[in-house]
This record gives sequence, C-alpha cells and structure tokens, in this order.
Amino acid sequence: MPATRTRPVAQDLLVHLRRARDHMDRHYAAALDLAALASVAGVSKYHFARCFEAAYGETPIRYLTRRRIERAQDLLRSANLTVTEVCTAVGFASLGSFSSRFRELVGESPSEYRARWAARGGAHVPGCWLFMKGVLDPGGITGTRPAIAQSGRSARSERPATVGP
Repeated sequence: MPATRTRPVAQDLLVHLRRARDHMDRHYAAALDLAALASVAGVSKYHFARCFEAAYGETPIRYLTRRRIERAQDLLRSANLTVTEVCTAVGFASLGSFSSRFRELVGESPSEYRARWAARGGAHVPGCWLFMKGVLDPGGITGTRPAIAQSGRSARSERPATVGP
C-alpha cells in the first residue's frame, strides 16, 4: 500500500483542533461523534478528520478511544468497580467493544489487567463512595449520562438548585 502524503495543517487551524482535542479530554465519557467534535473545532467533519490526523497522527475517534481506555486503566487500578461499571463510566456503550478495544490497546483483558494490579496490593477507592460523591454515574444509578450543554460543560457540573427559605 503506497504511503499517502498529507499536507501540513495551517497554524490558525491548530488552535481549533486543540480545542476539539481538549474537549475530548474533558468529556471522554459523553457520547461524542465526529460531527460533534467537528462543530467544536468549527469545521466540517471531513476536513476535521483529515486535519486532526495530519496534526496528531491518529484519527479523532481513535484518539478518543485511546483516552477512554487510559481512563479505564486508571479506574481499574484504583477504584473498586466492576468491569461493566468502568466500561460505562468511560463512555463505552458495549462491554464487548470495550473489552476487545482494551485487549487490543493494552494487551490483556480488563479483568486480567485489574487482577495484575490488585496483586501488587494497592488501595482501592470503594465504588459506592465514587457514586455517592458524584464522581461518576455510569448511566446505571440515575439512568442518565451527562449531557454536554452548549457551553461545553457537562450537566453534572451544574450546581443543583437549593430548596428552602
């Protein structure tokens, strides 16, 4: 297969690509697709995909998947959550796709990864505490996933209205 030549990305576009990449880093657990990411960058989805890959060496969706798997590794090492809870907490809708992507990128299944780290004896944060403090809600407790508002903040980051005098 011949190598494709990519044109360099314009400097003024890099700021917009960085904004979209930062958005993925902050909102990795939300349902993000190419059109939503391109709108954050302010360009068409096809132009966004080409320029993002030229600038960062991987497609936007591959970058997002990698970031989700990295976050899942953190949770598997430090939190007392099931693999299914970790899967939904980092934005995957399917346990099968999560497990296969995890194995592809890490080299072992999520359960094997957690067992290997547990053998080292690190302390785990109880999953109930994470849910209680609102650190994560993988769509299982409240039944909703955090929505990305127009302002770019998650619905979970909004403070609840207080009731009373």
